[in-house]
Amino acid sequence: MKWTHSSTTAHRFAMSGTILIALSILSSVALAQTPQNSNALSEQSLGKVLVEIGLKPSKQEKRFDFRFKTVHETEEWELSMSAVLSQNGNSLWVMAWLDELPKSAAEVPRTALLRLLADNDKMGKGKFFAYIASNRRFVLQRVIENENIDAKTMKSVLLDLGATVVETHPHWSVQNWLGSSVSTSNQSSNETIQNPKRTATRDSAKK
Repeated sequence: MKWTHSSTTAHRFAMSGTILIALSILSSVALAQTPQNSNALSEQSLGKVLVEIGLKPSKQEKRFDFRFKTVHETEEWELSMSAVLSQNGNSLWVMAWLDELPKSAAEVPRTALLRLLADNDKMGKGKFFAYIASNRRFVLQRVIENENIDAKTMKSVLLDLGATVVETHPHWSVQNWLGSSVSTSNQSSNETIQNPKRTATRDSAKK
């Protein structure tokens, strides 16, 4: 086959167009997987921020688990929390792990679930209750934009989330749902809440 100058030029333009399209697709994928803001946290810097405020995070894949102590009305609470970046890195998810649900669905009052849903509408600041099916636990989560988050901001977010955990304790506490007849197995797995030190714990939490 004999190539003319015009056909060769057209072929080159076609090849160039294909390469540009491929590069554009690759660039879009890369942008979707990384934070757009230069001031956003990476996984590494998220871990450093948690250490900077005095925590001892344990990394589980992409999630950081840690204990956070807070005081509410003279009572000390030790909360089991996690922090993880969204898949595209544009948001930070912080969660406090709450009680494990009873094994029987019949032991979960509908009124209790309705209270949690009502709380979701009231809390604001990106906070909401969610259910983690893999370990049958409720969590209280807060989602914030991954932008300009330093140690001071992170501590403020954790304090706010912790305060909401304490304030909503009557609504998410399985012990309150079932009265004083909570099973021994649930009490031990949740490190039964006692005065003067209270706990909201996560045992083998997975997300």
